[in-house]
Amino acid sequence: MVPAGHTFRFEEVSPITKAFRIMCRELAYDVAEMAATTYLVAREHGKPFTALPIFLTRGFHHKAVLAREPADPKSLEGKRVGVNRGYTVTTGVWARGILATRHDVDLDSITWVRSDVEHVAEYEPPPNVEDLEPGRDLGEAVVAGELAAVVGDVKTPGLVPLLADAQEAAEREARERRAWPVNHLVVMRDELLEHAPAVFDAFERAKDLYVETAELEPLHARARDLVGGDPLPYGVEPNRVVIEELIDHAVAQRILRRRRSVDELFAPV
Repeated sequence: MVPAGHTFRFEEVSPITKAFRIMCRELAYDVAEMAATTYLVAREHGKPFTALPIFLTRGFHHKAVLAREPADPKSLEGKRVGVNRGYTVTTGVWARGILATRHDVDLDSITWVRSDVEHVAEYEPPPNVEDLEPGRDLGEAVVAGELAAVVGDVKTPGLVPLLADAQEAAEREARERRAWPVNHLVVMRDELLEHAPAVFDAFERAKDLYVETAELEPLHARARDLVGGDPLPYGVEPNRVVIEELIDHAVAQRILRRRRSVDELFAPV
């Protein structure tokens, strides 16, 4: 699908996370995929692009905190916990938010050890964020007992979800809310926003074609069963609850200095 009267020229970036940093630091693209929290930080620091309510990826994040064995989340307090890539990575924000709001974990008591710098260069993390020693591996540090756990997409053998009921809890919340967390969205350079409705329409038509006629990926099929409808809704209103929650987590974790309303963060489409 392409926007009426427009042509897309695609540039593949692997891994896609590199594109987030390139866009934030070089404004290299007219339209780009971007992690939701990266966008929130970029917006706060005045980057001249705006999100369209096109949500390309989502996830269940209760199982994103990994440890050597399941444990009481409160046991992380006062410990050092790894964060895959930057402190502002969206999966990490969701996972820490779950620890804080569902399990009453004091996030400020934990030292968060990140393995990479942030996409938005101007962002300064809170004082309880440290950098991993160069050459070290987060997962191996957990296995060795140097870190109590790690948050994010870490494949180290021997690590399991900290929350014993992680999958069940995530699915229960999705079923109750009829929604599940957003991870990546689409941004567009501000000088091109007059074309936002056409771009949104093209993405939505392509997504609807996938949902209505294709065999869904297992994650999407499971989400459809849980939410009872379109597992990948675009637009602000169907996603307002989860966007509001992500903003709340970002403010509480000192990723954002002030709270913005959902509507001021998205271009009208």
